[in-house]
Amino acid sequence: MEETDRNEQEIQNMSTVNTLYKSLVSGDTKIVPGLLATDLEWWFHGPQNCHHMMRMLTGEAKHTDFTFEPRSVTTIDDHNVIVEGYEGANVYWVHFWTLKDRLITRFREFFNTWLTVKELRVGHVGRAHDWVGKKSRSTVWRSQPRDLFRRSLPGLMLAI
Repeated sequence: MEETDRNEQEIQNMSTVNTLYKSLVSGDTKIVPGLLATDLEWWFHGPQNCHHMMRMLTGEAKHTDFTFEPRSVTTIDDHNVIVEGYEGANVYWVHFWTLKDRLITRFREFFNTWLTVKELRVGHVGRAHDWVGKKSRSTVWRSQPRDLFRRSLPGLMLAI
């Protein structure tokens, strides 16, 4: 994929994810099903009572039950977008969205969890070969919860 096509794809993916959050915050959830694959893959890490986004996506919760106010939205590559939010010292969340053809196909939710995302290079035989580049360059994203630096949270590494 050419660099301009990749940049355009990243912009479209970021737009799709931003549209999702805006519709959830405003309560205009009629467009949400059109943004999600019918076989959306979902993964959650955090306290069991904090499945807020999945409850909103399935219609189990109202848009006023929990307000997802993104603090940062970052494209990782032409398929993945990370959204981070925090509300004071007790609430921190990271959403990792994977898109294909402007449709969200995978959602990973991390609640009150530090997250580091590293890129993994795949060898000839399909096995994981090594972290891409030097150790510091293989990290493509790291949690930045400004209000929580003194708080102890479990940490995870996500390999992409």
